[in-house]
Amino acid sequence: MRVRLLGTGTADGWPNPWCSCASCRAAAAAGVVRTSTSALVDDRLLLELGPDAPRAAVRAGAGLTGVEAVLVTHAHPDHLHAPAWMWRGWASGARPVTLVGPPAVLAAVAPHLDDTVTTVEAVPGARLAVAGFDVRVLPASHAGAEVGPAVLYDLTCAQGRSLLWATDTGVLSHAALALASGRAYDAVLLDLTSAHLPDHHDLRTWPEQVAELRRRGAVVDTTAVHAVHLGHDNPPPAELDALLRGWGASAPRDGEVLEVGRPSATATAPGPRAGRVLVLGGARSGKSAYAEQRLAAEPAVTYVATAPARQGDAEWAQRVQAHVSRRPRAWSTLETGDVAQVLRTAATPLLVDDLGLWLVRVVDAAGAWEGPLGDVEAACDELVAAWQACRVPVVLVAPEVGSGVVPGTASGRRFRDLLGALTARLAAASDEVVQVVAGLPRPLR
Repeated sequence: MRVRLLGTGTADGWPNPWCSCASCRAAAAAGVVRTSTSALVDDRLLLELGPDAPRAAVRAGAGLTGVEAVLVTHAHPDHLHAPAWMWRGWASGARPVTLVGPPAVLAAVAPHLDDTVTTVEAVPGARLAVAGFDVRVLPASHAGAEVGPAVLYDLTCAQGRSLLWATDTGVLSHAALALASGRAYDAVLLDLTSAHLPDHHDLRTWPEQVAELRRRGAVVDTTAVHAVHLGHDNPPPAELDALLRGWGASAPRDGEVLEVGRPSATATAPGPRAGRVLVLGGARSGKSAYAEQRLAAEPAVTYVATAPARQGDAEWAQRVQAHVSRRPRAWSTLETGDVAQVLRTAATPLLVDDLGLWLVRVVDAAGAWEGPLGDVEAACDELVAAWQACRVPVVLVAPEVGSGVVPGTASGRRFRDLLGALTARLAAASDEVVQVVAGLPRPLR
């Protein structure tokens, strides 16, 4: 299955031509211009026919003359440009074509259709044979009956390659997830639009949706996961690409070609999911939130909380609860100081938060705020060895202490020195090192 991405952007595109926000300026400077989302599959099946799709097809050297079927998810104008059907009527020798869409789509274009167009209503749960494809219709969590109701499409070609076209949609309903469960798609193209528009995914719900699809067997290790329907509420392109790589996904550009089911030299390749990732940052820098985001697309995560209990400390309890409330419900929590043992035996991805609290615990247990450090150094050696040996994705949060300020006590200076030396050793053994400053991640490796 060959998918030519005619567009990957939102209705207003990215950059929005009227906008001068940082994200739009960065996209323009990088030459990453996205038009309304649509795709041409094997040059004979068109997904969405918005205002940009016809010209994009011509620029790609494909045109639309070979299209046998058009699948439209709903009647918003970036997905359904009614005049395009009128233009088709002006062309000579138009071949028969099948239009599949929900009732509002068929009604909107009815005045522009001739007798070469066969219309088929897209009903969630239906299974259709269209242009040589097996098409399953899924419900979308997007818009109402006036433009749909919106649907999603699950395509399988004659060679057995499968694709989930999930734009536009919010969090998938139980009915949609039930239809997708166990499908082990070769590719998933999933809406990543905005935190401000309803019925769309954002940077919080998108990875959580991917995690749910992984739990249900719709996304497997061989599935290529791509973000589409992208707009300027996302970070600048380079930052978004880095974030998606950590989720084992990508944001292909307009005009790229996806060879579904096999590697493609022309398409943006999804990156490997997290290996050993060390996240550094000062107090309230956003390092913990970033660490949680890095693992948000995993189907299961163990959150390793290293802080010892603090009985009677209400303010500390509030801090802990703030962390707990951010975690996905599918995550489990393990409160322990034996991080090395967890690293050695883990079977699911880990988030360890944080190294500083672990070190306090170790120094306390050894009674080593003064005097010999033998037990502390042994514990640090064991932790580094376990970090090197860990075979599951793991993100470790480490605070930056001191930053040039000399603590006023001997114990403070000892802690600063121990933490700095241990962090450097772990960084040397990490696949990635990221420093978070004022909420912004800065890759160091």
